[in-house]
Amino acid sequence: MITGSLELENPKAMEPVDTRDEEAPLVAIVEAPKNHHTRDVYILSFAFLFVFLAYGAAQNLESTVNTEEALGTTSLGILYLSFTFFSVIASLVVRFLGSKNALVLGTTGYWLFIAANLKPTWYTMVPASLYLGFAASIIWVGQGTYLTSTARSHASDYNLHEGTVIGNFNGIFWGMFGGHQFVGNLISLALLRDGVQEGSTSGTTLLFIVFLCSATLGAILMCFLHKRDGKGDEGHQYSSNMSYASMLSLLKPVITPLLDVRMLLIIPLIAYSGLQQAFAWSEFTKYIVTPALGVSGVGGTMAVYGACDAICSLAAGRLTSGLKSITLIVSVGAFIQAIVFLWLLLNHSVPSGVLGILYPTLMAALLGIGDGVFMTQLNALLGILFKNDTEGAFAQLKVWQSASIAFLFFLSPNISLQAMLLIVLAAVLVSYGGFLVLTLLVEKAFSSSSL
Repeated sequence: MITGSLELENPKAMEPVDTRDEEAPLVAIVEAPKNHHTRDVYILSFAFLFVFLAYGAAQNLESTVNTEEALGTTSLGILYLSFTFFSVIASLVVRFLGSKNALVLGTTGYWLFIAANLKPTWYTMVPASLYLGFAASIIWVGQGTYLTSTARSHASDYNLHEGTVIGNFNGIFWGMFGGHQFVGNLISLALLRDGVQEGSTSGTTLLFIVFLCSATLGAILMCFLHKRDGKGDEGHQYSSNMSYASMLSLLKPVITPLLDVRMLLIIPLIAYSGLQQAFAWSEFTKYIVTPALGVSGVGGTMAVYGACDAICSLAAGRLTSGLKSITLIVSVGAFIQAIVFLWLLLNHSVPSGVLGILYPTLMAALLGIGDGVFMTQLNALLGILFKNDTEGAFAQLKVWQSASIAFLFFLSPNISLQAMLLIVLAAVLVSYGGFLVLTLLVEKAFSSSSL
């Protein structure tokens, strides 16, 4: 077949072509893809680090600096509701744009939200929050699709185990991404070391300008990514034909994952991953850290949270090789966070002295470890199980994560810490049970197909 194709193209120069094809392309096939794959993973990771160290620290400050009529908290609630809504159609947008273009466009929402904080009013924050909900939905679906596509391409080029490569690439990404809490909160601590008066944006202008520059750098880095899509350039083919498709066919990628029992069993764990993040951002800092260390201690404690998140993400990614390793790692993460919730539920008090510093810091470290586990393993699991609908799977990830985060933000002012602890503890138990059922089903199906 190869000889025939060469004869059709250039029958007079068949032998020289054969000679060159046996030598030169070997170097290109072996070396270039490797450089492209690893290069793209690190560019993607650094871009997200720069964007989210700015956004993450800004988010932590919203309830402190924008307290007039609860502008900061309300903006975050609107943001995550918008995020939830647009995540339903995010996979369609990513298929239309292609994953790289979705990543570039997604950064604009974070840039505008940070810029709105330079002049925080209802007329700037609410529109910025609504738009960020859309931008966040496509950037995260784009991230999951792009990273999984890169990992599969790398595994295919070198005949490597796909699950191992997906786990390693997710470990690199989430390890670097987890550092955004550490770096961003240290910047906030350094520039706001004299404190922030409640309800005032005085002294925060320089901080948000620094954050704006960081987000700009992240957006520029996105432009240097190679174009990759899970099905070649099928995303662009999809976009050219999309205007002729019916609404039902457009919604099929969104609805189809919900008809898969595997996705239904993963959804509780996805929702819990959002709950535990929101708990750390709001309830933990409000009821545990602030009474023990004061407002000034929030930045340092969340920096510890971010550092442990980053380290655990790197380690968990390296240890991921398939479903069995994912099951073990998720079990450890769920157990660690359940211990923290039980600790607070059974013996919640604000100790003095050294213990008053040690306890919140230790809890922050454990919560960060759990978050690192769930972020890496959920992304690896979706990449492994849903090869034929990567965009739809990662859209479901963000739909349920953002919905649970919005739920906690709106519920938080109306219930006590003990009631919230009961909710998150029940959530981790139910979601972990569903995850175990999923692993049993998948292993049984795999064993049956092997026979």
